[in-house]
Amino acid sequence: MRITTRVFGEITVDDEKIIHFPNGIIGFPDLQDFALIHDEEKGTDTIHWMQSLQEPTFAMPVMDPLIVCPDYNPEVDDELLNNIGEIKPDELLVMVTVTVPKEIKKMSVNLKGPIVINAAEKLATQVIVEGDEYVVKYPIYDILNQKKQKVGE
Repeated sequence: MRITTRVFGEITVDDEKIIHFPNGIIGFPDLQDFALIHDEEKGTDTIHWMQSLQEPTFAMPVMDPLIVCPDYNPEVDDELLNNIGEIKPDELLVMVTVTVPKEIKKMSVNLKGPIVINAAEKLATQVIVEGDEYVVKYPIYDILNQKKQKVGE
């Protein structure tokens, strides 16, 4: 499938790489098919993009939450995951959305609304974590800077 995107221009997405969200994503229930894209030009392995295949102008930056919150392990009601099939631990992929405001030092991730992906089935859902252990705007700028400095040493 070929699509023209706002962020990456024209790209080709292999059918087997399409991730289907049966219920869409929070706030966008009609957007159900996405591709997880790595920005090879930027050369970063931290931030990826969840590119909508229905709406080429819609792409969300996402990342592995363990990079910035190593003990991230939210409890999610199994019922919320029913629509993405049985998930084996080695086929589970969890991503969180990244917010990059104009003032980059206020960059944050949403630990309250993770995206849970069944990699084997290419099915995903976005859930809301109950309780107040995790926040919607978890600051990550300083954490990423520290990691970058350690790599450079």
